[in-house]
Amino acid sequence: MANTLFLRLESPLQSWGEDSQWSDRRTAPEPTKSGVVGMLACAMGWDDDEQIRNLSHNISIGVRCDIPGTPAPLRDYHTVGGGYGDTNPQLLTADGSPKKSSGKAHTEQTWRYYLCDASFLVAVQSEDENLIAQLAEKIQNPHWPIFLGRKSCVPSLPPYDGAGNYNSLNDALEKHPARFLNNSILGKRLVKHPRIVLECKAGEGIRRRDQFKSRKYWLFDPRYSKEELLKSDLQLEYLDKETA
Repeated sequence: MANTLFLRLESPLQSWGEDSQWSDRRTAPEPTKSGVVGMLACAMGWDDDEQIRNLSHNISIGVRCDIPGTPAPLRDYHTVGGGYGDTNPQLLTADGSPKKSSGKAHTEQTWRYYLCDASFLVAVQSEDENLIAQLAEKIQNPHWPIFLGRKSCVPSLPPYDGAGNYNSLNDALEKHPARFLNNSILGKRLVKHPRIVLECKAGEGIRRRDQFKSRKYWLFDPRYSKEELLKSDLQLEYLDKETA
C-alpha cells in the first residue's frame, strides 16, 4: 500500500486564504494545509469538526510550485450586503427580511485575490496507509464538488495524480513527475527547479496558522513549514486529453 497521495492542483484561478478573513482577502502563494484538508474533506463528505481535525493531524503535506502563475495575484472587487438604507434593502435573507451587518443594512466592500494560471503538485503523506487509500479513492469520486480554495475556482484537471511509497515528503516531490495535458503549459511560467514547501517540526521552519481546528468557529492552529528548491531537474510528462 501507498503512504503518499499526489494531487495536481491546476486551474485558471486559485485562492488559498491564510492570514485574512475580512474585507481584504489575500491568497498565499501556494495551497495551504487548511485548504488541502478542506478539499479532501469535501471528497470524503465530512462536515464534522472532529473528523476534519483528525484528518489534518494525521497527514502532512508538501507542495511543489511547478507553475507559480502570474507574477502578481489578480485583485477582484466585490460588494456584499443589503443596500444603504433600512427602508430600501437591496438584498434579503431567506425569510424575506433585510440582510443586515453591524445592526443596519449597508454594502460592505471587499477585495479578493487570486493566483492565475498556476499549477501545483501536492504530496499528502501519512503513516496510516489505509487513510491514504481511502483519500485516493474518494478524491477520484468526491462526495461534494472539489474546488481550489474558493467555490468559484474549479480545477481544470482531475486532482488525483497517483500514489506511492516514499521515505519523506522531499523524496516524493523530488521523484514524482510533473504531468500536464499536451500544449497546456504553452506561455506559462514553468520552473525548472521549482520552490517546494514542506511541512516540518516546530523549530525547523516558519510558523503558519493553517492547521485546521474548527470549521464552525473558523479557527486554525499553528503548524510549521520550510522552503527549498527542487534539487533535480523537473521531470515532465504529457497526457493525452483522452487519458487525463
